[in-house]
Amino acid sequence: MAIWVDADACPVPIREILCRAAVRWEQDTTFIGNHAIRLVPSPFIRARQVAHGFDVADDEIVAQLKAGDLVVTQDIPLAAQAVERGADAVNPRGQAFTRENIRQRLAMRNFMEELRNTGTITGGPSAFSQTDRKAFADYLDRWLQRNVQSRK
Repeated sequence: MAIWVDADACPVPIREILCRAAVRWEQDTTFIGNHAIRLVPSPFIRARQVAHGFDVADDEIVAQLKAGDLVVTQDIPLAAQAVERGADAVNPRGQAFTRENIRQRLAMRNFMEELRNTGTITGGPSAFSQTDRKAFADYLDRWLQRNVQSRK
């Protein structure tokens, strides 16, 4: 099982949490994005830079993904593809995407995009907080305990 990170929009604190966990748990973790990112040197952490373009990083993650892997992304369509393929998906705020909630999340995303396009809503999500970091770290810890211990 591997962890795949949609690196372009991944907050730095989440990147740091993922790197510490990858080293501690000896968990293969790959960051994929359109631009280079700095990561700690480790045999368990990789970065892959893909060409610029719409959904290029997402397509690369989906191409490499296997059932049981974890995808860290804010991109709801990418999360939907991951869930369809039997992977787990979570956003950087620690909110899991599941078979039970992904359709609702996609519908809400599309609705909010329509509202933004018409100028009805102009703001984005709230600022990333310490509570978000903790929720993500807790989710990751539970996922690692469940999946890494099961393969040993």
